[in-house]
Amino acid sequence: MQLSINNVSKNYANVTAIKALSFSVAQGEIFALLGPNGAGKSSIIRMITGFTKPDYGSITLSMDGEEFDAIPSHTLGYLPEDRGLYPEKSILKNILYFAQLNGMEKGAALVQADYWLTRFELQDRKNEQLKSLSKGNQQKVQLITAVIHRPKWVILDEPFSGLDPVNQEKVVEFLSELTAKGMTVILSAHQMAMVEKLADRILLMNKGEAVFYGSLDDFQKQEHAHLQMRIKFNKQVSAELTEQVLSEIEHKWLDELSLKATLNDKITMNVLLTKLASLGEINSVTSEKRDLHQLYLDAIGNQRSAANEE
Repeated sequence: MQLSINNVSKNYANVTAIKALSFSVAQGEIFALLGPNGAGKSSIIRMITGFTKPDYGSITLSMDGEEFDAIPSHTLGYLPEDRGLYPEKSILKNILYFAQLNGMEKGAALVQADYWLTRFELQDRKNEQLKSLSKGNQQKVQLITAVIHRPKWVILDEPFSGLDPVNQEKVVEFLSELTAKGMTVILSAHQMAMVEKLADRILLMNKGEAVFYGSLDDFQKQEHAHLQMRIKFNKQVSAELTEQVLSEIEHKWLDELSLKATLNDKITMNVLLTKLASLGEINSVTSEKRDLHQLYLDAIGNQRSAANEE
């Protein structure tokens, strides 16, 4: 089972939302769509769910020996960015309504509702009106309605919205459990620390185009040319000499003896070490592994800079 997006483009009036985008999602993985607001994430989600169609290119889902041009609704669990629950109804009635809407019998839905409400520590409140819950707890109910019918595909648009750090971790566990149950998860989120824990692969988008596509390890390797180094000297180095020697290198003094320097496309590790040695006796040199948040910011910034130069 695989979802393939091939050279897809989508236009709205005079705006190009998606430009010749290609990627695939494999069965059983957690795939993250990342990018700033307006990057095109929601547009691609609407196309792979069949709500809209591509203007160019194709979407193909190979599943159970058949091919589809979008994820069939009966195999899909969807958490939209704009929530759609009923605040005047009880938590349990909301869950049962969406379970039965997705073809579940009431008895099976009650069993699954009990399981997920217990998992999210809401079992004792199941008969309360939804509107009585905090925004974070309403988000938990929304997540339950998206997966209670055990779909093969789960698409979650901002699943961590409104959740405190403790409950964000619960959702991390929840998503891992979904893949353990054989579901495939596509999520769009801005919480980079959560995505870093979860995603098997990522697609980083900006202005409808792919900035990066692959695993986090691949992302870190691609950005290795911009590795950050922390250097500690045995004696204080003249700031004037530092500026002269490291004029082509982004750098910053952290204290009197410690310097942070960033490699770039022109300055290799060997060149950097040679320049540093000319400043004084080095006590230690360590590299800093950048997290997904910093990689994201750097990649988007580099793409914008390249676009401005064209």
